[in-house]
Amino acid sequence: MTRTAPAIPSCKFPSHVNPRIWLLSSGASPIAIALSRQLLAHGDVVAFGVQASDTLDTSAGRAADFTLFWTQEVLVNEGWKDRAKLVRLDGRKMGQCQAAVAEAITLFRRLDILFCCSSQAIVGTVEELSSTSRSTTLIRDQFETNYFGHVNIIKAALPSMRERHSGHIILLSGITGHLGTPGLGAYCASQWAIEGLCDSLSYEVAPFNIKMTIVQPNLEINVLTNQITTAPQLPQYAPDTNPAPLFRDIIGGLLDRVDATTAHESNNEHSDQCRFSSDKIVSVYPELSEETKLQLLAETVNALAAIGGHDNPPARHIVGHEAVASVKEKLKTVSEELEDFLEVSYSVDLQQPRGGHRQGSEEDAKNL
Repeated sequence: MTRTAPAIPSCKFPSHVNPRIWLLSSGASPIAIALSRQLLAHGDVVAFGVQASDTLDTSAGRAADFTLFWTQEVLVNEGWKDRAKLVRLDGRKMGQCQAAVAEAITLFRRLDILFCCSSQAIVGTVEELSSTSRSTTLIRDQFETNYFGHVNIIKAALPSMRERHSGHIILLSGITGHLGTPGLGAYCASQWAIEGLCDSLSYEVAPFNIKMTIVQPNLEINVLTNQITTAPQLPQYAPDTNPAPLFRDIIGGLLDRVDATTAHESNNEHSDQCRFSSDKIVSVYPELSEETKLQLLAETVNALAAIGGHDNPPARHIVGHEAVASVKEKLKTVSEELEDFLEVSYSVDLQQPRGGHRQGSEEDAKNL
């Protein structure tokens, strides 16, 4: 029986003569599936970067969802299967990144848009993530996926885009690229790191007509639709002793509200619910209903479809009212603190800057 794709608001695509060629770095992720439905229906071409477990281990919920999408939508809908291909891709391995880009170009002759959407979230306070050698390793795992994984696939795609003097790289980040979140420090650090690299990259590749866009949706997009791993909780950070609004409490309540999680501990024993306060390392793939996924992803999918391949795309795009409000509040706080300590900032200047407030003097210099 053929599965009917869930309804989603119509996307507005930029005008283009030929179908756009996309490479999705995490093709089995919910955001990639939701986006590719719109792209394939529109007539675009999609190369899905997938790891072996995404398509072969169908016992896992995420792999099962992707297999269902591929067999009952891609292979069934008219014209889709000729414009959709699987390429083996683990962003943590540079060789696979190079091979995936080469295979996509061999299949479709070019690569127009690289969509970097691989993500995982490590939950734990800074102290909890340094309490044992295993929890310290979680930080490295976080950066392998959220930073080096993106760096590798971007590096692999740049030579062909530079040669064609055309291309668009889109990074799916989050408002955590602007905001620090207690209990989510490692994740925020990985987001800030990759955004800093991509900001610099945008200037470097502009002469080659390669565009760079950072898309920042609500926090829930990359966290609730990908793997979440929590470090063992220290008693000093338990809710009854520490009043700080730690992310493990926030995400636990959020997942309880959607009431659709399946947890597995590091020894692969499945539990009935996600134990974020466990004394063990716990990993979870939230199993959200199709309706919940649509609510989380609809705004972002529409934004990606409209931005991808645009002649003049934004360097940074914040998605959704909540995300915009959060970033505005952070910028307001930064601006207010800057004004409060403006005189302190200017007091170290030896010479008056253009439009500045203080003129240095020889006497000032002598006193240094």
